[in-house]
Amino acid sequence: MTLTPIELLRQNAPATRPVISLCEGSDPRVVAGALAAHQADLADVILVGPQAEVEAALKDHGAAPSQGAAVHDPVTSELTEEFAQTFFELRQHKGVDQATARAAVETAPVYAAMLVRSGRATGTVGGAVHTTGDIVRAAIQVIGMAPDAGMVSSFFLMYPPENAQSGARAMLYSDCGLVINPTASELSKIAIASAASAKSLLQIDPKIAMLSFSTKGSAKHPDVDKVIEATESLRQTAPDLSVDGELQFDAAFVPSVGDRKSPGSSVAGQANVMIFPNLDAGNIGYKITQRLGGYSAIGPVLQGLAQPANDLSRGCSAEDVTQMIAVTALQADST
Repeated sequence: MTLTPIELLRQNAPATRPVISLCEGSDPRVVAGALAAHQADLADVILVGPQAEVEAALKDHGAAPSQGAAVHDPVTSELTEEFAQTFFELRQHKGVDQATARAAVETAPVYAAMLVRSGRATGTVGGAVHTTGDIVRAAIQVIGMAPDAGMVSSFFLMYPPENAQSGARAMLYSDCGLVINPTASELSKIAIASAASAKSLLQIDPKIAMLSFSTKGSAKHPDVDKVIEATESLRQTAPDLSVDGELQFDAAFVPSVGDRKSPGSSVAGQANVMIFPNLDAGNIGYKITQRLGGYSAIGPVLQGLAQPANDLSRGCSAEDVTQMIAVTALQADST
């Protein structure tokens, strides 16, 4: 049975205790999820937001600021001047002046990302209130991309329900939250990053399906050609990975269908890393799996950054926040 991020973090606690900054520190779900993570000994947390509002939210949960659950107000923090100078140096080539830099770091997403860049936090989580664009923009501008990533993408960890039918398994779906219409080259990069994420967060041997509405030439279309090109590029770039494509979802997931549609494949019917051809397919696919299939979905998790920064759904629960804190801590330990 595949462990959830919380279970995996408990089983493999990092040598250095993680510190996760949360840029929506007054949101009740964020406060509850952060306190649960701290109390479960998963990580220390920094709640970022207006001091009075965050402290009031903590009080509502019967808690107060402490060493392991600190409060940072970007407007009044003693770190803001340092962060403003750093942001100015990072972005002056884009025309950012000192005043604009100061205003930027007084926003919670940028301040929370600065905590990571400066080494005061090991990762950051946001998105319960802010948009994906807010969170990703702050992460790219402040934390930056990993040197070998080439791009930032996202994925969902999908966990089957307890009463799942035979053959159900934990999977990684990508990209379901960020890259709208990836090129063949970008699909290949997303697949490589997703394979690494599946190894570290699901503890599985990745079997990658490059998904399409066609299986092995059953349909002809430029969209199919893109997936075929991406599959070939992936095989050349990362020949050690198990990959097959183009595959329809049933050929990727159901062994009997995989045997019939892609005989001899080591991936068809057994895939656990599903690479969707565009954001329409990925976003619709994960929500159908979640809502009709009963799978638990954790994400969108970002990959390709120099240090972890992750995005919550604005419909998230406190449990989602705790799980994402665990994901972020695990990513920090694997970088």
